[in-house]
Amino acid sequence: MTDHSPILWWVRRDLRLSDNPALNAACASGRPVIPVCIHDDLVEGLGAAPKWRLGLGIEAFGQALARSGSRLILRRGDGLSVLRALVAETGAGAVIWTRAYDPDSVARDKAVKAALKGDGIDARSVPGHLLFEPWSVETGQGGFYKVYTPFWKTVCGREVPDPTPAPARISAPETWPASEGLSDWRMGAAMNRGAAVVARHVCVGEDAARGRLGGFVAEKIADYAQARDVPSADGTSRLSENLTYGEISPRSCWHAGRRAMEEGKPGAETFLKELVWREFAYHLVWHTPHIVTGNWRQEWDSFPWNTDDSAPEVVAWKRGRTGIEFVDAAMRELYVTGTMHNRGRMIVASYLTKHLMTHWRIGLDWFADTLIDWDPAANAMGWQWSAGSGPDATPYFRVFNPVTQLTKFDPKRHYVDAWIAEARRHPSETALSYFDAVPRSWDMSPKAAYPAPIVTAEEGRKRALAAYEARTF
Repeated sequence: MTDHSPILWWVRRDLRLSDNPALNAACASGRPVIPVCIHDDLVEGLGAAPKWRLGLGIEAFGQALARSGSRLILRRGDGLSVLRALVAETGAGAVIWTRAYDPDSVARDKAVKAALKGDGIDARSVPGHLLFEPWSVETGQGGFYKVYTPFWKTVCGREVPDPTPAPARISAPETWPASEGLSDWRMGAAMNRGAAVVARHVCVGEDAARGRLGGFVAEKIADYAQARDVPSADGTSRLSENLTYGEISPRSCWHAGRRAMEEGKPGAETFLKELVWREFAYHLVWHTPHIVTGNWRQEWDSFPWNTDDSAPEVVAWKRGRTGIEFVDAAMRELYVTGTMHNRGRMIVASYLTKHLMTHWRIGLDWFADTLIDWDPAANAMGWQWSAGSGPDATPYFRVFNPVTQLTKFDPKRHYVDAWIAEARRHPSETALSYFDAVPRSWDMSPKAAYPAPIVTAEEGRKRALAAYEARTF
């Protein structure tokens, strides 16, 4: 190894050139930088929609690197084996990557770092995926936060460094190692015909993400506090998709929101709170990693949820055929766009876990398969918040009424009409596109009768409360 040996930059969920600490550190060394993306077991284990969307992000980022005079090397295999092979091929003396915080990634990264260091390679991870490292936010007693509001109060006044520009130059090695073709990875294979439908709704790449942030701050952030609850309005930032893959940094979003707040735009603080809600999710995943697979409140392990993923009511929920309009509209929005309005996420989660008495893990797994903005921390905390088993959760006896919620937030049924085709003389294009996206084996038609509720709002509420009152903890 010499001072001029290349650095391998292990690209993961940081598909951007600007405000990227790992890339900045690699470039600052003055050494050649070899960006590498690895299709390992964690990538292979992704659900259909997030894997497909990651593939789109990798493709766009490879093009961005090429425009900068660099390139993205693609390799399939175990992360450590791939990196060791690249070290041998290139003479690289260092490997750097952006830190991850979910338990599977942490376990992988610890093993990789220890092994590479044992090989005499400088291996290190740096921040970049979050505003605040999870261990850096502590209660007055030195512990971690279990409730969001005090967490927000602790971090809202903290100094957040300004985002950095893209490096002026990414030094290339004299010889590039061989790369696999992205098409060989078949990232979208499980999407089948749904890919063509969802593709109309994605916003891929760093430039698109920055444009989305700029448009939101200029046109929507002032009304965000109110508009974000209206599912038919285009009132949210939609940045969760881009934050998930690191196509924009949380620092860029934070400072855009702070500037808007200083300009007197009333919805800006609410936007900042939503960014910190994401931080809180990772704070909890870091300190209590069991939240991603099991009940955060372990006394809920004995709660009598249905765990049959093939139960008729679960199948109806997945297919948007519960007979509850708000639930069905949201589930169809998910299948067509790969995302779902936040109000809809709360409603469908409450309906599944409370009205249908079904375990939150079934919903979590469905979202992990169908969301293009799937995030391990946000998904786990969101589902456990809705189910009542998580930290800072909505109480189990608080059961969202999907009928009155629809009346409150979609009084003119604009959202429902946008996503439900049955029983409508002139269904919307978006409602009809659902039938183009779903598997043919579902045998669904927009001309079919709309179903009666499988469980009414009142019936489901009574059943949920009865189960809660009979609990043994």
